[in-house]
Order: sequence, then structure tokens, then C-alpha cells
Amino acid sequence: MDLARFRKLPLMGILRGGDLAILEPLVETLLRAGLETLEITLNTPGAPAMIRRAREIAGDTFMLGAGTVLDRAGVAVALSAGASFVVSPVLIPEVMAECALRRVPTFPGAFSPQEIFTAARAGAAMVKVFPASVFGPAYIREVRGPFETVELLVCGGVRAANCADYFAAGAAAVSFGGSVFSVARLAAHDYEAVGRDVAALVSATRRAVHGDKAPESIDAGRP
Repeated sequence: MDLARFRKLPLMGILRGGDLAILEPLVETLLRAGLETLEITLNTPGAPAMIRRAREIAGDTFMLGAGTVLDRAGVAVALSAGASFVVSPVLIPEVMAECALRRVPTFPGAFSPQEIFTAARAGAAMVKVFPASVFGPAYIREVRGPFETVELLVCGGVRAANCADYFAAGAAAVSFGGSVFSVARLAAHDYEAVGRDVAALVSATRRAVHGDKAPESIDAGRP
């Protein structure tokens, strides 16, 4: 994973569920909407095959990662499928150690100040604060006080409407998942709704991070 590139558009999609049948139209939709970073969770049935297929479809346009990685075996499965970063719901020492050995960026989950501190000290690329929606941007602002050098990836309850609030509070990146990739939408193949919401999140993230310098076009997909 190119962390410098991620910091330019610090928005991560989290796909949990779905299958190979929906992957091509879904990935094409995300590319057209301008998304550059996508995590596919390993507790999605057939996740390794989905990661491989997404890589085939998107090439280097996407930075693809694996989520819900819980052990060393999961790291091996994720990387062999083509993932370039690893996300976990909590700090798991064996996952962190394996990723450090393989020089793979990790995003462990944390919530309390102690957990955030421990995850940062363990070598997290960014610490995933989950569930951020419990306390909202105000919580991010408070924990950034003592941890001003720790980069925080906000997860939970992020929408285009509140995206700027999280960045203003000190978040380094934000993520989205079930609110966009809902079971109902995936089952109905409602890619139009998915694309609309992702495009709005991409636009809001660019404005929050780059201000007036943000590109006017949010269509960063392939020609």
C-alpha cells in the first residue's frame, strides 16, 4: 500500500458480504465514483477470490486490502490473494508481528485512549477508531490532544454530511461500509445508489483535505 497516496485521498471503503457475481459491476462503479482504497473483509465468504478478482478488474487503480484479519494465517491468506494492507477489529499482536515482518501496513482497531496508545506503539500505520459513531467527532478531537502524532482512521457512522467534521476534529482518514454497501443494495444490484453515495464521500473527503485545491471532478476511474 502506498500510504502517501492514501493520505491524499484518505477514504477507505469496507466491503463485507456480496460475492464474485456482483464484484465486477461493483468495482467498476467504485472506480467511476473515484474511490482509490478498498478493504474486503476475510469473513466474507470467498473473500480471497474476491480480492484476486478485484485486483484483476482494477489493476493498480485500487489499493486493495483485507479486513477482519484475526491471526497469522489470515495475514498469509490476505497477502497471497493480493492484499496490500491489513485491517483488524482490535490490536492482535501476532497479526502486527507478521505484518511487520512482511512490511505490510496495518490498521488495528482501538477505541479507548489506552487502546489507541498501545496500537500506535505496536506499529500501526494508522489506528482505526471503532465505533467512532458512539461519541462522534468530539471524541476524536479529545483523544487527539495527548496523541497529536497518532494518525487515526475513523470507522463507523461516516457520511458525506459529517465527513468534514471528523477531519476538522483531527482524523487522518475516514472509512465507510454497511451504510453504503448494504445487504439490500447488494442483493438488488443497486449500483447507482452505491455510486452516488461513494461519489459524495469522495467529494466531501477531497474538500475536507484539500479545500479550494480539491479537484472539481470526482470521477477518477479509468477511461
